[in-house]
Amino acid sequence: MERTIIIAEAGVNHNGDIEIAKKLVEVAAKAGADYVKFQTFKAEKLVSKTAKKAAYQVNNTKNNDSQFNMLKKLELSEEDHDMIIDHCAKHQIKFLSTAFDLDSIDYLSNKIDCYKIPSGEITNRPYLEKVASLNLPTILSTGMATLEEIKAAISVLTEKGLSLPKITVLHCNTEYPTPMEDVNLTAMQTIQEACSVKVGYSDHTLGIEIPVAAVAMGAVIIEKHFTLDKKMAGPDHKASLSPSELENMVSAIRNIESAMGNGIKTPSQSEQKNLAVARKSIIASKAIKIGNTFTEDNLTIKRPGTGISPMKWYDILGRKAKRDYESEDLIVEE
Repeated sequence: MERTIIIAEAGVNHNGDIEIAKKLVEVAAKAGADYVKFQTFKAEKLVSKTAKKAAYQVNNTKNNDSQFNMLKKLELSEEDHDMIIDHCAKHQIKFLSTAFDLDSIDYLSNKIDCYKIPSGEITNRPYLEKVASLNLPTILSTGMATLEEIKAAISVLTEKGLSLPKITVLHCNTEYPTPMEDVNLTAMQTIQEACSVKVGYSDHTLGIEIPVAAVAMGAVIIEKHFTLDKKMAGPDHKASLSPSELENMVSAIRNIESAMGNGIKTPSQSEQKNLAVARKSIIASKAIKIGNTFTEDNLTIKRPGTGISPMKWYDILGRKAKRDYESEDLIVEE
């Protein structure tokens, strides 16, 4: 099985504090994630000053302030980015960030090894064209999207020169947290079949079971929000994993990868030793003299499985014994 890329989504859970951002890097690295991902934007280029917050943002921030004011406090400066990137290198985890405007795409072009297109930009043609022009591996989130919108976005990317093998499409639901009945995890496989792309899953459910299930269903990338403390102020903390939950998710995903195997059904190396213990053989149920006929009255089937297989029961019945057997002896002749 292909190794799953795990993106630990710090997002804006740094609350605009570079020290919190550094701690998030450390938590993601300790958990064993492949990437720690932030968000790169200028509020002025992302949202109008009168745009309202999403319902979950209002609920989680406990105020009805504008999106603009909320996001302005969560911007990362270029200096912040540099410090985070250095901290990622120090802790041996890859840096990734989602750009939310065209200038941010340019800014990140020499700082990341792949692009992550957020769900909200899937219908933003100029944005998609800009990302495609840079010809880096591209991850496309599909929250709120129809299959036709996903196909249209992929068409824009490929028309502008991005090859299909460089695109991974993440099934996603943008509700924080996502109700279990809205996950629709099999839609990930629908996307794979309809679009002939690699697929993954960007998760906003509570807990870790859904991303783990997604890996078993073929996801090659998992993205999941995490935080230092779910009780912190901010829009995304409550729907994020705690540090210990992030560690548990990474561990569970790696276990699933090991467990998927090669698909060949054969006794595994670890269970070979159990064959003789758990299986049975044809055994004498009473003393049998040489020349006696093997019958259902003098044969039985018991463990261990080191003798003749009971699958040959009818081959043995009716034959003449070629030696003497005591009760409980394995029948050894065929």
